[in-house]
Amino acid sequence: MLKSSSKIHAPDYHLIIGFIILLTIGLLMLTSASYFIGCQKLNNCYFFLKHQLLYGLLPGLIILFLLSHIDYRKLKKAAVPSLVGVILLLILIFLPEFGVTRGGSQRWLKIGNIIFQPSGAIKLAFLLFLSAWLSKDQTNIKNFYRVFVPFVFLMGIISALIIPQKDLSTLIVIIFSAMIVYFIAGAPILYFGYLFIGLILAVAIAIKYELYRLQRFQVFFYSPRIDTEGIGYHVNQALLAISSGGVFGKGLGRSFQKIYRLPEVVGDSIFAVTAEELGFIVTSFLVIVYFFVAYRIFKIAFLAKDKFGQLLAGGIGFWFILQASINICGMLGILPMTGIPLPFMSYGSSDLIIFLAAFGILISISKQTKIC
Repeated sequence: MLKSSSKIHAPDYHLIIGFIILLTIGLLMLTSASYFIGCQKLNNCYFFLKHQLLYGLLPGLIILFLLSHIDYRKLKKAAVPSLVGVILLLILIFLPEFGVTRGGSQRWLKIGNIIFQPSGAIKLAFLLFLSAWLSKDQTNIKNFYRVFVPFVFLMGIISALIIPQKDLSTLIVIIFSAMIVYFIAGAPILYFGYLFIGLILAVAIAIKYELYRLQRFQVFFYSPRIDTEGIGYHVNQALLAISSGGVFGKGLGRSFQKIYRLPEVVGDSIFAVTAEELGFIVTSFLVIVYFFVAYRIFKIAFLAKDKFGQLLAGGIGFWFILQASINICGMLGILPMTGIPLPFMSYGSSDLIIFLAAFGILISISKQTKIC
């Protein structure tokens, strides 16, 4: 039986332990995956690890600490400024003096000597805004014109800023997470159906008019062995790395694929490197930890004492497990390859900071949940 309590109690230590396990394995595997390319290309074997620690982990942990000690309900006041601020950053990407293009995609923003990817921040900012808005406007949650239309309009604005960045996978995560928050808030099933159909149609159009996306889906639906030296190369090398790891793995640092064949070893392919070096047992444990952490987040959402906490924790939980699932399933050939990073493991300071901020909020919510 649940009883409400207004007192602050201990945080969810199960969540914290799971988070520490993911972060520890992530840093360990980043060190292993990046060592060779750091030595070969940058003449600094630990460049990627140092960069992740200095520009990702350190500021991220500071933000996590601060947010975990702030009453999460005070974040309502920051919801609108945060969303507006991140949208402005996304707009700045298209200005030549600020936007940075890498690998044919203009997703990065350069301000001074700092280069970061604002699309990660929009995930959290949009969830924060939606949670504050929908928890406040409960009486109109089923109103088509007052809630549904503005909701679709906001998603349209964000989509218009993300699509030119050629980052469809990130947009899918943003939209699905937003839809879940809207659904948890009490939106009618019919509205959810409208949104889901609209999303499927939009994704289909985006795939049709971008050749590389269409090719990825062709590889997925027909066979990864199609064009193994072209569009099917990445998924084939990932599957080869995973299968060659066997039950116990080749040993930490002994991946062959990361040195000679596998693309993006520090990014979205880090799961494949982990499977090759640590094997099926450890990799299975890693996947279990991801789902365990997601379970703890959803439990926090269920026990949150107000609607704002429920929506925010629920949205973060879905975003976290959806992004992890898309990455892992892409490496396993269960879903089309997307290039989305694996939370707490893939290299990228911007993504790490945002996830650490999100977990700081979760810890704050967990300290004020109802008591079982």
